[in-house]
Amino acid sequence: MVSGWFAGDGNDFRLLGTRCSACASVFFPREDAHCRNPGCPGGDLAEVALSGRGRVWSYTDSRYRPPSPYVTDAELPWEPRALIAVELAAERIVVLGQSVPGVTVADLTVGMEVEIVPGVLNEDAETTWTTWHWRPTGVTA
Repeated sequence: MVSGWFAGDGNDFRLLGTRCSACASVFFPREDAHCRNPGCPGGDLAEVALSGRGRVWSYTDSRYRPPSPYVTDAELPWEPRALIAVELAAERIVVLGQSVPGVTVADLTVGMEVEIVPGVLNEDAETTWTTWHWRPTGVTA
């Protein structure tokens, strides 16, 4: 998907954000130019790996094919996916992402623990576009 937004694989897979040295605000997507906190005088921004687990803050499902730049095969029927907003308590931010395949809104509750795992956004004969997915803890699929 976007270079520099995540790194690693398996249990070491993490989203990458940035933290301001002056106010300790954490940003995702990452910010490399200046601190986005309006009350901050500005500080150096350093890359940080975000927490690998968080709690469901909210969720919904996508019943429509998203517009470009989302990559999808228009010849195939659209399959709804659960979208999860996850609160990362240590960073004090909420990060949106898709659920792992097979997890629907019926499987989710606000407050349940989820973990970040690598996923596939789309693939064709030449390219696999990778992304992150949220998976309820204890689910291995």
